[in-house]
Amino acid sequence: MSAPFIITVPSKGRLQENAESFFARAGLNLVKQGGARDYRGAIAGLDNVEVAYLSASEITSQLAQGAAHLGITGEDLVREMIADADARVVMIDGLGFGNANVVVAVPQAWIDVQSMADLDDVATAFRLKRDRKLRVATKYVHLTRAFFSAHGIIDYRIVESSGATEAAPAAGTAELIVDITTTGATLAANGLKIVDDGVILRSQANLVASRGANWDAAARDTARMILDRIAAQARARAFREVRTRFAGCDDALLAQAKESYGVETPFGGPTSSGMLTLHCPPAHVHALASFLREKGAQAVSVAPLEYVFARDNPLFAKLEAGLG
Repeated sequence: MSAPFIITVPSKGRLQENAESFFARAGLNLVKQGGARDYRGAIAGLDNVEVAYLSASEITSQLAQGAAHLGITGEDLVREMIADADARVVMIDGLGFGNANVVVAVPQAWIDVQSMADLDDVATAFRLKRDRKLRVATKYVHLTRAFFSAHGIIDYRIVESSGATEAAPAAGTAELIVDITTTGATLAANGLKIVDDGVILRSQANLVASRGANWDAAARDTARMILDRIAAQARARAFREVRTRFAGCDDALLAQAKESYGVETPFGGPTSSGMLTLHCPPAHVHALASFLREKGAQAVSVAPLEYVFARDNPLFAKLEAGLG
């Protein structure tokens, strides 16, 4: 038997719940044979797949080391913890949860600081006046250095934060911060504001593959099977199935429907009896139904889709391209 295919997922909280729901929607049910407190699991019905429940930072480390094939973790941690991240991992897909931004935040009292250019001016003036550099409190050392360098800011020094970063300016341990935020409410409560062009990274949970893992033929086959289900479910969410039948349905009508409503014809054009199956984006379903009835359809049915399997799998193609 080949080495197990390892997937790492968050071990607690909303991230764990969202990760389990993400896999479950694709028909990949994560199970813990040892009970809820077990940190090892599997995917029901798939042999030789191990699920490791780890902290988000541990997941990122495992992916960087090649100790796991796939993992769910935030892009902010990938970009911060893995040097030259794109050379060591493949960001397969953003998952739509765990959203947060890494931002530069300064005291609200700094009314003249609206941009990174303004911050550069303040940093220079601060050094000349006080004979020391501005202190930036952050857990995101590498992201901060790269971002400040891109804006030409050099008159600062980083104070690594191990606690509540947003409290550092009020505590007098730093003049400004780089931190992660979802709504900005906590920053505002601590008398801070986000610099207008100070969003370093818009992060979310990602499905990430390790380039350094053992990607033998068996591992690639397992990845293809898993990503096939994920892609099929994602495609199903993006469409509704619309069915109708009428004699006036022809290629010209289909061309108009595609242009106006973004429909796809997964099984080709209408049959000889006029039966037609379309896949339509949810936002355009009602307009499409009206259009079809105006053209002669007596009835139009609309149904949700569970999975749409296509010959091409963009997720596996992205993995293959990343692995070379």
